[in-house]
Amino acid sequence: MKFLPVLLISLVLTACTTAQLNQTMGEVNKAIGKDAPLTSTEVANGLKEALVKGISNGSDMASQLDGYFKNPKIKIPFPPEVKKVEDKLRQIGLGGEVDKFVMTLNRGAEDAAKEAKPIFIAAIKQMTIQDAWGILRGSDNAATEYLKRTTSSLLYDKFKPVIQNSLNKVNATKYYGDIVTRYNKIPLVEKVNPDLTDYATNKAMDGLFLLIAEEEKKIRLDPVARTTELLKKVFGAQK
Repeated sequence: MKFLPVLLISLVLTACTTAQLNQTMGEVNKAIGKDAPLTSTEVANGLKEALVKGISNGSDMASQLDGYFKNPKIKIPFPPEVKKVEDKLRQIGLGGEVDKFVMTLNRGAEDAAKEAKPIFIAAIKQMTIQDAWGILRGSDNAATEYLKRTTSSLLYDKFKPVIQNSLNKVNATKYYGDIVTRYNKIPLVEKVNPDLTDYATNKAMDGLFLLIAEEEKKIRLDPVARTTELLKKVFGAQK
């Protein structure tokens, strides 16, 4: 049946007026599986839409109660650079204080995640057409990596005070101060005082980027996750 497309086109050319030709040819192309190629605008808008969708879903998941704390992929642990503090405190019966601190640390990240969405979305608006084409043809997390590469510094500066306020709100800073103070009072131990806000800010951002990457991968690989016509067209064309 290879002659069918030719036959259809021949019929179109003989039966249609010039004014009707463009519209009818579009219908014929669609019927034989030759959809119009993606335009640069569609690619850019599709990538932005995918990122906004990923950011919205990722931020919403992270900002829920236990969004960080009960998600092993993004749960923020006791700062590893002071792991000896955690070990020592557990040895002397203060494990409960450590656990309480870890929970409040994650509560702070969950609270801060509510503020992340508009920061990410503002950054997406800066994406160029060239960026969009490169991302579309890139790896399963290319859009997330672009976002991370182009926004991390700015996000850190804007996110850190939010994290600081969130940590204060849930008393994580107080718990951390109490833990470090108790540890530093132990005889013969090396005194420690790492920057909790810096640690929590970076870990909270890492968690968000991970969730966004997972959402991006779904959109690229799972047709069900493409919930708009533009997403279906842009990512469906990359099979």
